[in-house]
Amino acid sequence: MRKSSCKGIVGNVCKEEIDWELRPGGMLVQKRNAGDAASSPMIKIKVSHGSYHHYITIPAQSTFGDLKRVLAHETGLEPKEQRLLFRGKEKENDECLHMVGVKEMSKVILLEDPASKEKKLEEMKKDQGILKAYEAVALVRVEVDKLSEKIVALERAVRGGNKVVDKEFVVLTELLMVQLLQLDTIEADGEAKVQRRIEVCRIQSFVDTLDNLKARNSNPFNNSTNAVSVTTKWVAFESGIGSLSAPTPLQSSTKITQDWELFD
Repeated sequence: MRKSSCKGIVGNVCKEEIDWELRPGGMLVQKRNAGDAASSPMIKIKVSHGSYHHYITIPAQSTFGDLKRVLAHETGLEPKEQRLLFRGKEKENDECLHMVGVKEMSKVILLEDPASKEKKLEEMKKDQGILKAYEAVALVRVEVDKLSEKIVALERAVRGGNKVVDKEFVVLTELLMVQLLQLDTIEADGEAKVQRRIEVCRIQSFVDTLDNLKARNSNPFNNSTNAVSVTTKWVAFESGIGSLSAPTPLQSSTKITQDWELFD
């Protein structure tokens, strides 16, 4: 709402047009010009935020919205996350400090918006959960790295023509499966979930490698073209990681007949 007074000259004094605006609550006040706040006298305000106190110097004709923007730099709270109370009442962003009685060393109370605070707590808990999952995956990675060194040594021995006890392959496979089950217990989101999936694929690859090495170790006379490739069949857990199931039995390629040839 805007009203204007008449222009004219009264007593050799030129009267300028005055603009009015309606404040929340129905109060009609003179509209501020853009330069009013900057040209108004400066006042120091004490802002209490919990156990902290901030002393803010600001133009007297500033709004509470202006004060929130200044406090954002001091507290790290965005203006929308702030609630300002003066004389026990919360103030709107467009209310002027001087119009409600804020003056030199007046006390204003700053509260964090409850919804915003709750959202931050939820995000903090989520970040802590991701960090915890990431650390758990990292511990599994360390153990898998140790096992991978033993797998490389076995592979070097088998390819070098050395006979390896089958128990070596069985034990390494079981240790890898322990780490796979450990990954399955980790609830992860975001980057931690990606890292968990990478470790799952790595373990599955190592188990397949051990299966092939075991087959080659059992029949070292097969060359690379005739060697039987043995792979582990993986099925999904409910969490989507993976487990072992018995491979499908291979069909025999030998055909037995009973066709007899008669001799004289």
